[in-house]
Amino acid sequence: MLSSSASSALTPAATAATPAALPLLTQDYSAYTAADQHVWQLLFDRQMALLPGRAADAFLAGVQHIGFTREAIPDFREVNPRLRELTGWELVVVPGIVDDAIFFGLLADKKFPATTWLRKLEQLDYLEEPDMFHDVFGHVPLLTNPEFAAFLQQLGAAAQHHRHQPNSLELFTRLYWFTAEFGLLSQPDGLRIYGAGLLSSHGEVKFSLSEKPTRLPFSLTGVLDTAFEKDKFQELYFVLESMPQLPESLAELQAQLAD
Repeated sequence: MLSSSASSALTPAATAATPAALPLLTQDYSAYTAADQHVWQLLFDRQMALLPGRAADAFLAGVQHIGFTREAIPDFREVNPRLRELTGWELVVVPGIVDDAIFFGLLADKKFPATTWLRKLEQLDYLEEPDMFHDVFGHVPLLTNPEFAAFLQQLGAAAQHHRHQPNSLELFTRLYWFTAEFGLLSQPDGLRIYGAGLLSSHGEVKFSLSEKPTRLPFSLTGVLDTAFEKDKFQELYFVLESMPQLPESLAELQAQLAD
């Protein structure tokens, strides 16, 4: 669901497979070049100049909690101990696109799948599939937030529980898409972004908060009735009144599937 192509910054580990039936891979940090580090700096600086006043407070706090800086591409050997201490989560390296059932199984186990390849300089503004800047910069800061991290774990567990019901994974995928990837939040001081697909995209940060797209109050019915496209800016965003709406919506979806 979430990742993209393999890279030279990825190596097989000694063990054959994870509990989710994925190859167990590790980040080969030595494979990153000076050009890769330069791209990380450019992306980090650009987003961190743009996001104050636009990103959710919990995300900006999470960048500090996890220790991301412009100085270096995150090293998973340093990120994972911090993340486990904060919320019990960890990053697992994946070689490509993850099947929905496996993806949700990883979330249920508090494991977030991440690629290790980083876009090239000429790809700063457009990628066909997400790279590690999306996976890591976009997602990890909010995984330091206990409330949001608990929602993602519960989402994964619920999807796993209902995965054999017809079309159920599509429903959980839509809930994930319009929240963890492209969600907006109403804070007391204004509209803010908490979805990783927005937080990692310079262009869509501005677009999502402009007058161009449609923004609707968050509702589970609205989310489940809305299809999405992966290769362009979203035309519709759903706005949370508060973070507690996330577990409430998940409980509502589970109740519907239990009927």
